[in-house]
Amino acid sequence: MNKLAQVRGFVMDMDGTIFLGETLLPGAVDFVTHLQKNKTPFLFLTNNSSKHRELYEQKLNRLGLNVTAAEIFTSGEATAIYLKEKFARFGIYLVGTPALETEFQQHGYFLTDQNPSAVVLGFDTTLTYEKLWKLCDFVRAGLPYFATHPDLNCPTENGYMPDIGAMIAFVEASTGRRPDQIIGKPNLPVVDALKERLRLPVEEICMIGDRLYTDIALGQAGLVTVLVLSGETKAIDVPESPFKPDITVDNLAGLYELLR
Repeated sequence: MNKLAQVRGFVMDMDGTIFLGETLLPGAVDFVTHLQKNKTPFLFLTNNSSKHRELYEQKLNRLGLNVTAAEIFTSGEATAIYLKEKFARFGIYLVGTPALETEFQQHGYFLTDQNPSAVVLGFDTTLTYEKLWKLCDFVRAGLPYFATHPDLNCPTENGYMPDIGAMIAFVEASTGRRPDQIIGKPNLPVVDALKERLRLPVEEICMIGDRLYTDIALGQAGLVTVLVLSGETKAIDVPESPFKPDITVDNLAGLYELLR
């Protein structure tokens, strides 16, 4: 409990932490309501860049959480912000869903597959072979190459679906290149964005999530970390991981009890 005593703001992963598919996970409502009643700053942070924050706002409210889009931050938005100063005035080739395309266009980007200045790979559930082929051509040609996040799989109610990490591996196998920068958890660009959004130092921010190599790895940047076993990670995975949580609970219901 000593680590929780220093926390002044919370960041919550969504897939595998708040919900799985269309199922709200145990403790989500109680935990978020507790933060709201106590006026504790919080953000929902997802590496899933296939949807923009308005879509997540609709989903969370539909599932029973009374939250706003301002309390939601995606790796897609973080990437758009990170690249904006350098690339927003020029065309970029974006491999992403229509929702991610909308996210970038709202930030002022011109999207094109003709002579782009950079390429961005998102979690694209509308992926085609043609998109991958073009991406590999641009990466092989040496264009600046960015990815929204590193997750290998996305948890669902029925198991896992391949995430952007699998696509990064595909591009690397074809071109020999990995992204010049990956923006989302656990990388420093998203840590800087969290500090700015919450207006708190890293040691007063707690990251709650179900993935060791993204959520819990943020502990290396100084955040307090809580692992929930309601998504990708199982208890037997922790001893073998280089990333160890400060606290482990079955789900948000367990963390709610600790805070109470």
